[in-house]
Amino acid sequence: MPTLVQQFVTTVIAHGLFEELDRAYLVNRVFALVGEHDTEVAEELSILELKDALVAQAITSGKISDLADEQDMLGAELMNFITPSPSQVNRQFWETYAESPEKAIADFYHLSQANDYIKVKAIAQNIAFETETEFGALEITINLSKPEKDPKAIAAAKAMPSSDYPKCMLCLENEGYQGRIGYPARTNHRIIRFDLQGQTWGFQYSPYAYFNEHCIFLHGQHVPMGITPATFSRLLDIVEQFPGYFAGSNADLPIVGGSILTHDHYQGGRHTFPMEKAPIETPVAFAGFESVEAGIVKWPMSVLRLRSKSKADILALAEKILAAWQSYSDDTLQIKAETDGTPHHTVTPIARRVGDAFELDLVLRDNQTSEEFPDGIYHPHPDVQHIKKENIGLIEVMGLAILPPRLKAEMAEVEDYLLGKSQHVAPYHQTWADQILAKHPSITPANVTAIIQQEIGLVFSRVLEDAGVYKRTPEGQAGFLRFVTSIK
Repeated sequence: MPTLVQQFVTTVIAHGLFEELDRAYLVNRVFALVGEHDTEVAEELSILELKDALVAQAITSGKISDLADEQDMLGAELMNFITPSPSQVNRQFWETYAESPEKAIADFYHLSQANDYIKVKAIAQNIAFETETEFGALEITINLSKPEKDPKAIAAAKAMPSSDYPKCMLCLENEGYQGRIGYPARTNHRIIRFDLQGQTWGFQYSPYAYFNEHCIFLHGQHVPMGITPATFSRLLDIVEQFPGYFAGSNADLPIVGGSILTHDHYQGGRHTFPMEKAPIETPVAFAGFESVEAGIVKWPMSVLRLRSKSKADILALAEKILAAWQSYSDDTLQIKAETDGTPHHTVTPIARRVGDAFELDLVLRDNQTSEEFPDGIYHPHPDVQHIKKENIGLIEVMGLAILPPRLKAEMAEVEDYLLGKSQHVAPYHQTWADQILAKHPSITPANVTAIIQQEIGLVFSRVLEDAGVYKRTPEGQAGFLRFVTSIK
């Protein structure tokens, strides 16, 4: 009967990076990581099951503690045995790309799943559903994949010497990084290098993906994000170079921006978001850009969609729109370009191919605050923050809500309240729960979950409306058209 280490090594050899002659070497390297007290296994396990069992063995043997960070580091190191070196991965990618870009991308995606860099097992724990709204079916994810912070790990991290290497989690230097308490392991991480307008950029997948083939395009240098005409040009080049993928950028200002503004990067993937399905509601025309089909999208946020077969024309028009928006104010609608020299206006851009045409969505953003809305005038307002209070970034803009893990338990409490099993819910859910009761007088165990999911979707729709600069009122839409006609 084979032992755990023997079966793992056999599986590693079967992946083709090592040969039978390497068996003793591999056994010894694995023993060094997990301890020499090996155990027999009665069944054939997958590579991920073997990895998990070896991590458990390492805890038993005292090679690592039971801290999640240490388990993550060991797991990544074990999976590195089946991961080709960065040079091999890049060489294979570009050799395959010359024959078929689609196959090169698919092979790299498969590798990133097979070697457990993409946390497929953890992602499967997420709660995901769709809810119908006037803007189509919005997508909701309660994010349960990322591990919760371990108090023991937090204490251990405080006791460790501080480090600024890598500078952030998007730097190329993460490739192969061992990890440390408080910083994720990247031993099995691989990045495809590619040229983007004369600069080295990286293409990688997100370890905790929120949608199909969720990937990241990152600058080869640690430089801050910025929304400029070059951003639009890069996004269109990316969707041309990576067929089937969209590419988008978070905004570059606080409140309306993403979580990492210190390293220039874009997100992409193979997914059709609700916003992409939304139609143009109000066609508009721009003088001198007759080749560009343009319009205001039927969406809770303020979106201008541009579509053209001419990359040059779509880029020139996008540059005009950005420049106009950065300097545009409308006091009647509380829209200000800047306050005392501090800019408020930017865009969240999303690029894709539609047949042989380029499509670019420009979502107008404004990061003003006020006494009434200190978190942001165009940010989720207090009455919806019981569901979503974080910044509305690129993914949410497109209609996919990423909601905090606390909601899993809290929604179970709301269900019990709606069914009369409990008299208590979290105070910040109380008003909402009572509104649901009034709206749905016939709540049963059979329909309560569907009702709550539908109401969460409606709250998310409101969240997006709060983040929309031009409201979906006659006054708001008239203001949107005033801005459009101001663009010269």
